[in-house]
This record gives sequence, C-alpha cells and structure tokens, in this order.
Amino acid sequence: MARIFSIESPLFVGYNSLTTQRITARIGIPCMATVVTPQEEAVATPQVPPAAARLPAPEAPEGTRPLRVFWGFTTVIVAIHLLSLLALVPWFFSWTGLGLCILGHYVFGMLGITLGYHRLLAHKGFTCPKWLEHGLALLGVCTLQDSPARWVAVHRKHHQHSDETPDPHSPLVAFAWGHMGWLIFQNRDTSTLDFYERYSRDLLSDPFYMRLERGERRVWIYAAHAALFFLVGLAIGWIQSGRYWGGVQFGASLLVWGVFLRTVFVWHVTWSVNSLTHIWGYRNYDTSDNSRNNWLVGLVAHGEGWHNNHHAQQRTAAHGHRWWEFDLTWHVIRLLEIVGLAKDVVRPRLAAPVDSAAE
Repeated sequence: MARIFSIESPLFVGYNSLTTQRITARIGIPCMATVVTPQEEAVATPQVPPAAARLPAPEAPEGTRPLRVFWGFTTVIVAIHLLSLLALVPWFFSWTGLGLCILGHYVFGMLGITLGYHRLLAHKGFTCPKWLEHGLALLGVCTLQDSPARWVAVHRKHHQHSDETPDPHSPLVAFAWGHMGWLIFQNRDTSTLDFYERYSRDLLSDPFYMRLERGERRVWIYAAHAALFFLVGLAIGWIQSGRYWGGVQFGASLLVWGVFLRTVFVWHVTWSVNSLTHIWGYRNYDTSDNSRNNWLVGLVAHGEGWHNNHHAQQRTAAHGHRWWEFDLTWHVIRLLEIVGLAKDVVRPRLAAPVDSAAE
C-alpha cells in the first residue's frame, strides 16, 4: 500500500513540494497529491543507527531564551497541584470520589486527550462525525491541557523537530524540561500567529475551534465542569444525609478527587509520554529521534507509551505493533469503526523490528 503525503494541505502553503513532503512525513498528516510507495520511500530514506548512539543533547528551543517564567500557566499548575493535596485530608475522601477519579482518567484522559486531541485532531488517524469530534475535544479541554488548536500545533512541531533544538519539549535537554519545565517558561515560537497558521490552520478553519481560542473560554469550560462536579455532589449528599453540610462534604470530595486529583494524574501521564518515552525503553524501528517503547507508560497512558512505533508511523491509529503491545485507545477506535462512527481508519504498515536494547 502506498503512503500518501500532503502537498496541498493548508498548513504548508508557500513551501515547495520537496520540503512539504519532508515536513508532512514527520508530522504525520494526510496527503492529497504525491503518492510514494514503500519501496520508493525505502530507497529515498537513508538508514540511521539507533538514536541513542547518535543524538547529542539539544539546547532548549531558541524561543525560550532567555528563560522567562510563564506566570499565568505556572500559577495554574501550582494551584491545581496544591488543591489535589486535599485528597490527603480524610474529610475530603469518599469512595464515589475515588471512583470518579479513576473513571475520569479514561473519560477525560483517554477519550479527550489520547483519542481526541492526539490520534484524531493532531494526526488524522481516523475521521468521525463532527458532533463526536467536538465532544471529544471538549473532554480534552476539561483536562486543562491547553486549547485543541495549540495542543495540536505544539505536537506537530514536536514531530517535525523531534529531539532537536526547535522541539518544544525534548527530554534530551533535561528530563525535567521534557516532563513539565517547557510549560513553565515562555516560548515565543509557539505563541505567534505564524505558529498557528503553519501547524493548526486546518483546525482553526472550523469556527468551533476558533471560538475556543478566544477569551480564555477553555478555562471557563474547565471551571464550569468543576463546578458541576461540586454541585451535583452537594445535591446528592444533601438528599442522602438530610444535612446541608453533609452535602458540602460529599460535593467537596467529588471536586477534590474527581477533578483536581484526576487533573494532576492525567497531566503527569501525558507529560510522561513526552519525557519517559524519549529516554527509557526499547525500539522496534530506527527513527531519527530518541523515541522509545515504554511498557509502563503504554499501559497507564492507554497505548501512548508505544512511542517509537508512533514516531515511525505517525498517522496510524494503532500504536501497538506487536501482539503484546496492548493499546486500549486502538480498541476504542475499532469499536467506533464497528458501530459506524469511525471511518478512514489508518492502520499500521508493519516492518521488520529492530529490537534495539533498552537504554
């Protein structure tokens, strides 16, 4: 089967065809013009040694120098982490809150981020009805991981420059940088109109995503969903206990466990894909970056931890390429396909594994 690269994609107006082929191959977006067979691609693509043997540690992106704290997002990160520590106070505990925390990891983390932001919006690994696409995007917004358009733009730039200096979050700069440090400091290169125009113009052509960029609406959506958790808990607890303060305690438990602690947990799971899976693990493919398959992240992050597979074939909706590389998100996509809600599902083109040893 031929792999199709996008030359006419609206993201790359002004580039020549050769440059566009290279960029789209690294970002992993669909193609409408030039067809390159696997045989032709194998001839055109030089073989590279395992990344750990060849990649020097890059510098932090030029747009972050000199380092300036991004106080807005830093304040939010610190505040949510501190609020999540209330889970250590017994008064805030309830079994329902714990259950919602676990369930929320799948509903908001897997459906919102892994399925929605990543495999659907960033890589176009499948298509679905707009109502479902927008619903998945809203679940992603409720994780407080930026707007869909900016999340997608940052991710596409990561693939284009993976583990090189322009990569927004390579852990080869420093592990803490790749995990969350890149969020704490301002990056001029990811805050310009040109950045959005180049990497997420396809999303912003949809008025739904454009509206989410205006007036901090994504933050208000997160606040509204947090308030809903508390108010529903307040009503249920008040009815069950017959006391107002009984309702306050139950509502607070759903807020702390079902929103704040779940948000922090989903954050660190997502950030671990950026950090751990570019440091530790094994490789099925010789890619030009330091991507790895990490079994722990693969299980906790719903299949995202098979990261070397993903960097080798970025558009594919399935990240597990061996029978034992369990990818829960892929099974959800298959279910959506069976019931007719997912179409144009991109499947992996399997190649002979490299079997590089873990570093």
